[in-house]
Amino acid sequence: MARTFRVFRDGAFLAAFFILLVLIAARLDEAADSVVRGPFHVIDGDTLTAGVERLRLQGMDAPELDQTCNDDRGRPWACGVEARRLLIRLVAGGEVECLGRERDKYHRLLVRCQAGTTSINGAMVRQGLAVASGRYAQEQVAARRERQGLWGGQFESPREWRASRGMMDDVSFVEAFMDWVKRMTAWQ
Repeated sequence: MARTFRVFRDGAFLAAFFILLVLIAARLDEAADSVVRGPFHVIDGDTLTAGVERLRLQGMDAPELDQTCNDDRGRPWACGVEARRLLIRLVAGGEVECLGRERDKYHRLLVRCQAGTTSINGAMVRQGLAVASGRYAQEQVAARRERQGLWGGQFESPREWRASRGMMDDVSFVEAFMDWVKRMTAWQ
């Protein structure tokens, strides 16, 4: 009985030590973020360029440029154009800094951008001109509650809109699973 306890104790200690090493490595890896500063050119509501570098705002998904949404009376409005306009205002002037280390399948650097103390990614979601995808859930709850932007009427999610127009590549089960694992283990 004492031997079984020692084996269990040693195994638990080894597992805890391994988890600690993984957490330390993840923290050290955060220092590997690439820093990108403007000037920025806004492509659409979630894509920027800085020089030759293409950037994709992480944790949110904005309507495509030619996507339309409906207001509370069913009237169409150019939500994709409005999302781009908001992003232009958010990155215009001032010190904007984007941090990222991963790339998407289109080789864009996935970034979190700040203008002073303001999260640009979070502001896009909070103003209702992007939907949260893995982050910024609180901002989306507030935007929905106040019926901001997209939430003031009816809209098709940007992902569904792209898929319905054949604008998305098929994603394998393995890729979808790995994306899910990344979202579940992402440090916020």
